Amino acid sequence: MTVQELSAEPLFGISLTVIAYAVALKCQQKWKGLHPLLISSILIIAVLMLMRIPYEAYKKGGDYIVFLLGPATVALGVPLYKNAQRIGRNFLPIITGVTVGSVSALMMSAGLVWSLGGSRELLITMMPKSVTSPVAMEIARQAGGIPELTAAMTVLTGLIGSLLGPALLRLAGVREDISLGTAIGTAAHGIGTARMIRDSELAGSISGFAMGVTAIITSVLFVPIYIWFK
Repeated sequence: MTVQELSAEPLFGISLTVIAYAVALKCQQKWKGLHPLLISSILIIAVLMLMRIPYEAYKKGGDYIVFLLGPATVALGVPLYKNAQRIGRNFLPIITGVTVGSVSALMMSAGLVWSLGGSRELLITMMPKSVTSPVAMEIARQAGGIPELTAAMTVLTGLIGSLLGPALLRLAGVREDISLGTAIGTAAHGIGTARMIRDSELAGSISGFAMGVTAIITSVLFVPIYIWFK
């Protein structure tokens, strides 16, 4: 079986993703500063380029991985349930922070594309990049954007937020778990939330809650903000 025939099977995309992530985890054990998602993404891109395999072939198996984002997101409800009382006591500050962050993310994304003369399609594609991938892709798809590019920008946003967000927040004097979780969950969705859970269960639960609320607020405010910049 040739490489092209092998890559046409969905199992190729699934296997490549799992192997790349396993290698990335090994690299992280040796070099703590590395982010496994960033390393695995680079490895997958390198393999596809070196073997001249089109993205469409990888996507057949990659779509199965994307499908699992839904159940993985639901699983974040476990730490959320365990810390429900703490979230309830700080509900108003969390909601206020998430609302301001969601509106800011939409406005800044739209403003950047608009100021640089980007197309309507690109504007729609960029705006939902700060929410979790399944929601962001669906918003872009229904509004006439490019879901695949939205997914790439969403992952990139999450990676940057996960890598730099906690350090920058602590450098700015933000060290309390509730504040950290609210900020990272709003700006860096699931990837940032996974980072928060490793650091603190409370921060992770707040981040998961913020991520869910951000998806709702973004879905509601997407259209009016888009019309404003149109």
